[in-house]
Amino acid sequence: QVQLVEEGGGSAQAGGSLRLACTASVNPFRLYNIAWFRQAPGEEREFVAGVSTGGDIRLADSVKGRSTISRDSANNAVFLQMNNLKPEDTAVYYCAADLPWPPRNGVLPRYWGQGTQITVSS
Repeated sequence: QVQLVEEGGGSAQAGGSLRLACTASVNPFRLYNIAWFRQAPGEEREFVAGVSTGGDIRLADSVKGRSTISRDSANNAVFLQMNNLKPEDTAVYYCAADLPWPPRNGVLPRYWGQGTQITVSS
């Protein structure tokens, strides 16, 4: 069983930045494709960013150009850096592991963290 723990959520002003971290209980973490999803109130959960075991990166159009995802396999961690935050980024962000690559609509990762809230005020 893979346990994922997210950190780094909080409140920010529009235009600010936040960095989310996801750490995993499993070793080697590097064998899993990892992704961040988010879910706003009343909305469906949506893909935000993902990184494959080989380092390939995919970003949702909504965050492209202002967000990056990276992994530190030696420390079983994945990071999501979000810049130029917008109120529409407000959501619960989830770290997830073990998804197909490239990510496919309708195919969800096998393992999920509990989520961390990001609130962006205008």
